[in-house]
Amino acid sequence: MTNALQKTLSGQVVGRTREVELVLAALAADRHVLLEGPPGTGKSTLLRAVAQGLGIGFEFVEGNAELTPARLVGHFDPARVLNDGYDPSVFVDGPLVTAMRDGSLLYVEEINRIPEETLNVLITVMSEGELNVPRLGRIAAAPGFRLVAAMNPFDAVGTARISGAVYDRVCRVAMSYQSAEDEEAIVRRNTEGAHIGADWLSKAVSVVRHTRSHSDLRVGSSVRGAVDFAKVAHSLAELRGATIDNPSVGIDAALVALSGRVRVREGSVRTAEEIITEIWQDVFGRVEGDDGEGKAGAPTTRGTTSR
Repeated sequence: MTNALQKTLSGQVVGRTREVELVLAALAADRHVLLEGPPGTGKSTLLRAVAQGLGIGFEFVEGNAELTPARLVGHFDPARVLNDGYDPSVFVDGPLVTAMRDGSLLYVEEINRIPEETLNVLITVMSEGELNVPRLGRIAAAPGFRLVAAMNPFDAVGTARISGAVYDRVCRVAMSYQSAEDEEAIVRRNTEGAHIGADWLSKAVSVVRHTRSHSDLRVGSSVRGAVDFAKVAHSLAELRGATIDNPSVGIDAALVALSGRVRVREGSVRTAEEIITEIWQDVFGRVEGDDGEGKAGAPTTRGTTSR
């Protein structure tokens, strides 16, 4: 990786030096790449930055249950078929065919959410480097075409297991959550101009990181939750004529930003709001009246329930 490219990528991706190097190496070896990790770990950001840094074309596909083979490959324009028949000029390229013709990257986000029949099309292209489209004929992938895909862990809602046939045709890069320092840098980058103190920002990131290991939570928040936490807290403090350090501002901002992102473990009798309030108090300081040992002055939590 050249110094110029490294500098370009560092301006877009916080940390992830190792992962960037692995992706670049795999692409340079003309391999297809799969990034696997929980939501909010920067998979899309990394792939977009790499494509831009290398000056490679980039076709984006959102993986979901509605991604049929026709939407991926393309189709004949029905109105023009009536006049011109199944002429190649009547075919409307889908993102896969566009990427194959241009020799660019096809980025499939959340590949483990797409239907099996659509996945089979991708397997064929990865194996053969070509695609046969009925009434259109053979389309060969131009040099440079590669599939780059991202996926969340299998246990995420709506995901399915990826077959061994896919894994056998890709180079897999596992991505976990970044360090606390990197996550703080991400939040700071996304809240420039808000003038949020370093100590408060560090604690906000700590709250989010604690959601990932709390015994009552099955799924914690990504760093996006920390960004929203900081932004909402800044705006809420202005609306209330208070400071961002005010406990009522902090708790309410945490509840707004995080309660929808976490998933309570089955069988737990506690709510997401109760758990987030507890985590906030553990990090920022107990609310007076909760257990009598708190550092913070008594705030109003405005409709929330503390434990």
